[in-house]
Amino acid sequence: MRAPAPQPAPGHPDWGHHHTWQWQGHSCHWRELGEVHHPPLVLVHGFGAGSGHWRHNAHALAAAGWRVFAIDLIGFGASSQPGLQPHRPLDNRLWARQLQGFLEQVVQGPAVLVGHSLGGLVVLSCAVFFPRWAKGVVAAPLPDPALVSGIGPAPRRRAPWRRRLKHWLITLLCRLLPLELVVPLIAHSPLLDLGIQSAYATPVIGDQELHRVIALPARRPTAVRSLRAMSIAMALRPHGATAPALLARLKRPLLLIWGRRDQLVPLRVAEQARGVRTDLPLEVVEHCGHCPHDEHPADFNALLLDWLRQFSRADA
Repeated sequence: MRAPAPQPAPGHPDWGHHHTWQWQGHSCHWRELGEVHHPPLVLVHGFGAGSGHWRHNAHALAAAGWRVFAIDLIGFGASSQPGLQPHRPLDNRLWARQLQGFLEQVVQGPAVLVGHSLGGLVVLSCAVFFPRWAKGVVAAPLPDPALVSGIGPAPRRRAPWRRRLKHWLITLLCRLLPLELVVPLIAHSPLLDLGIQSAYATPVIGDQELHRVIALPARRPTAVRSLRAMSIAMALRPHGATAPALLARLKRPLLLIWGRRDQLVPLRVAEQARGVRTDLPLEVVEHCGHCPHDEHPADFNALLLDWLRQFSRADA
């Protein structure tokens, strides 16, 4: 019997035992860490990242008594990067279905769901669309243009011709964008480091492991087609798939964690979310940007574990 491969040291982006799972024709990369008998917790990365971005969290969560799973969403990380699929738009509804399938087929039970940025929207979507598979939800943070624009839970429905026109214009615009030139330029140049730095309040240029987490998926030959597909799909989501509508329907406990100095999704967005749901707890990480789990992992892990302890007691 072959001995298991040695684990990288805590903080390394290759943490955990790696696996591949086939879901609806897509190859999905995932990883796990912790004892099999411990309660499951699933980590979902943000836009442009992958499961390696939880490098500073997985070991601490596993040591605290959780069986930690992390999945690469379709289009990101080491998972499939499909192109345009008219009947299967690449948006948070598809990712929520992917996550539900993962919980059912791999985890084989409900779990606490923790998402960073886009992953926060995905875990919220999964908890609303498939509530029996989510015990609780953490969004760190929760981005959505619908929160910034202040759209309420039930806007007036547009006329069919206006919806068709919007669909045509957005599809045309996204098809005309020269992503085949822009994405490789950014992915293979110092512009990528500048983009990564915009998500952090403290200097990270020179962090080669972080650079690799973001750069490798962006350099895959299928990255451009997938980016175009998700850009169109996210822009054309129905209102029921936006954060305000999802928050209004949520029946599971939700914790928001935000960086005080987040420039990509400012703290005022959290207040917009709490305007929809006044009962939402919000924890703010000081001197931190858009990635509290990676920039200040000790603070993030402490906040998350404290909520998990309270949540577990209430669930007992």
